[in-house]
Amino acid sequence: MKDFLNFDRMITPMIIKIIFWIGVAFTVLMGFITLFDGGLSVLLGLFMMIIGPLLVRIYCELLIIFFKVQESLHSINTKVDRLADNNQHPVE
Repeated sequence: MKDFLNFDRMITPMIIKIIFWIGVAFTVLMGFITLFDGGLSVLLGLFMMIIGPLLVRIYCELLIIFFKVQESLHSINTKVDRLADNNQHPVE
């Protein structure tokens, strides 16, 4: 709970995964709707069902990269602080 309140633990990556699945469902549904409009819409519908989820995935991965960078920086900061604490000996 302390990590959550201090923003040490991020919940947004979990929300991004939910947004991904909603986006995939939406693009596939819109692809099916477009598919049955007739004419060239058949090709557009197939394109939407194939490329849509791929684009949603790329967008969500780009968002998650920000949080992975934050986790890595937090880990590096923790290790540096630990090393600094170990190397601070009083001068004798």
